[in-house]
Amino acid sequence: MTSGTTTSQDILQRFIDKARLAAAQVSEVADLAAAVDYALDLCGSRGACRIKVSGCDEALSEPAEELCLAKEEKIIAAPGLAPEAYELLSSRSRESGFSCIDSGLRRELAGVDIGFTYADMGIAETGTVVINCPSEELRLATMICEYHVCLLPKSKIVADGFAGEQRLLEFMGHGPNYTAFITGPSRTADIERVLAIGVHGPLEFHLLLLEN
Repeated sequence: MTSGTTTSQDILQRFIDKARLAAAQVSEVADLAAAVDYALDLCGSRGACRIKVSGCDEALSEPAEELCLAKEEKIIAAPGLAPEAYELLSSRSRESGFSCIDSGLRRELAGVDIGFTYADMGIAETGTVVINCPSEELRLATMICEYHVCLLPKSKIVADGFAGEQRLLEFMGHGPNYTAFITGPSRTADIERVLAIGVHGPLEFHLLLLEN
C-alpha cells in the first residue's frame, strides 16, 4: 500500500476524504461484530417506508401511501457473506426483530431496507469501492436497498485504478460476473439537471473501514 513517498496512511486519508466528498458516510470499525452493530442500529433508527427521496417533503400519493403501509417488517439483505458472517448478522437481526435474507431478492424489489456487503477494493483517487458480483443477488443488494452498508478492509485500499489493475482484470475476466464501482449514494440529474439522490439506488451509502 505504499507508492513512492506516499504512505499507506496518506492513501487511507485520501480515500476517506474523497468518499466523504461524494456523500458517503465513512466510519471505522474494529471488527465484523462492530459492523453488524452499526447496521442494526441504522436499520432500527430509520423508518420502514418503501419510498424515500432526498429532499422530498411532499405528501405521497394515495397508492404510494398504501405501499408504505403494506410494509410489515424491516429487511436486511446480505448475499455473498461467508457462512459464519451471515450467521452472526442473521441471528442478531432476529434478536432485533428484523428479517435477514441472502437470496430471493427479486421478491423484495420494493422493500429492502439495508444492503450489507463486503467490498473487494477501495480506490483512493475517487473514494470508490469495487465489488465483484458473481451472483445477481449480490448485485441487487447494492442497488435496491434504501441504505447500503459496505465493509471494506483498509488493506484493500489502493491509490488509484492503475494500482488495482491486476485485481480488476481478474474480476472482469470471470464473465458473466458484474463488477460494481460505487462512489457515494445513488444520484442522478438527468431530469432538468436537478440533482436527486436515492432515486435509482441507495439513498445513503455507509462505508465501514475495517481494521486489518
